[in-house]
Amino acid sequence: MARPRKDQSVPHSQTLDRGLRLLTAITDAGGPVDLGVLAASVDLHRSVAYRLVRTLEDHRLVRRTGDGRYEPGIGLAVLAASVSRPVQAAALPELTRLAARARATAFLAVRDGDDAVTVASVEPPHGPAHVAYRPGSRHPVDRGAPGLALLAGARQRAGERPEVALARERGYATSRGEVIAGLESVAAPVVRGGWDGGVVGSVAVVFLADTADLAELGALVVETAAAVRAALA
Repeated sequence: MARPRKDQSVPHSQTLDRGLRLLTAITDAGGPVDLGVLAASVDLHRSVAYRLVRTLEDHRLVRRTGDGRYEPGIGLAVLAASVSRPVQAAALPELTRLAARARATAFLAVRDGDDAVTVASVEPPHGPAHVAYRPGSRHPVDRGAPGLALLAGARQRAGERPEVALARERGYATSRGEVIAGLESVAAPVVRGGWDGGVVGSVAVVFLADTADLAELGALVVETAAAVRAALA
């Protein structure tokens, strides 16, 4: 049998593509989501979506809630743990300290193409009600403080949002309701080799809107980002 030429394109798997689109829709939903809504969001018949979601559930990438809806599963955290291991290892103790000092959920985000992806998260040990923010959560890199901080840690590009320039100037980014309605976030970039490049991630805190001093949290995330950078040196 003749071997395919090296330059011959290999067709992708339609089933895998559909499953990944479903998984992305679940992680982007911001909370448990109904199967019918999921199927419609990726333009699949409900029965096809059901089979794919059940497969994702078998691999713990998706979890079914008590009312029959779907949300991200613990398997995503396991996969995320293998991403950017050096920066995660350096960040985890600092995120733990940040969560306790800020009395808010602290997390580390890295850039994946046009998205900002959470790869580690620490909830505060005490304080008022806090936000759960799971590893594996993703959103467009130009929306939300973690993404804006990632952009601010890199060289200036044409067409940047004004918020990116402001974050680059003061050292941290803020956002309100850009990823999840009712939540605010403050984030600072972790940059290797100077402010003009080499961004490896962003440290952030997320909390209910109007419940914290943004300038105070800004100082904390900048301090944390510097500690992570020092640990990577």
